[in-house]
Amino acid sequence: MRARWSLTAVAVASALLLTGCTSDPLADQFREGSGKNYIAGDGTITVYDSADRSDPIEFSGETVEGEQYDSADDAGKVQVVNFWYAGCAPCRAEAPILQEVHEAVDPADVSFVGVNVRDQAGTAAPFEKDYGIGYPSVLDVESGEAQLAFAGKVPPAAVPTTIVLDQDGRVAARVLGQLKDASILQTIIDDLLAEQA
Repeated sequence: MRARWSLTAVAVASALLLTGCTSDPLADQFREGSGKNYIAGDGTITVYDSADRSDPIEFSGETVEGEQYDSADDAGKVQVVNFWYAGCAPCRAEAPILQEVHEAVDPADVSFVGVNVRDQAGTAAPFEKDYGIGYPSVLDVESGEAQLAFAGKVPPAAVPTTIVLDQDGRVAARVLGQLKDASILQTIIDDLLAEQA
């Protein structure tokens, strides 16, 4: 009788656990087993009021070009951080949009950095060349340091994800999934620059 009760309790707990996950679109994509090898966000944009922003985030790592990147070097700027990898179709779709905004902003006020979550330099470099990416990308597949730095309040959770830090290095906005239009990112950047004006 006791064994039957234990088995029933485990079954009920498992069912509740699975039921709780069914409303999560990212979990649904993982379970569907489509073989696309990425979990895509739905493009949800979250903007945080200044009072609701987390502590400053800092991260560093080696870039695709073999140089050292440290986010502290861009302190005082709005920082756009894009999580990507070469085999991700939405990453390819948004790459020209990110580059367009990168070219449109003043580098004295705004910096861009990619965080490649899966590739080695030999795979990431051709992607950057093909899409004309003019900003550095940190290779994070080995250490996961950059992803870990964002793992608190606003984890990337899907690839691609674009996170915008304010001039104090705090998370001010997140686009979960493919960035659909340059004007979305440009507006977020402009609003953050206006906060300091």
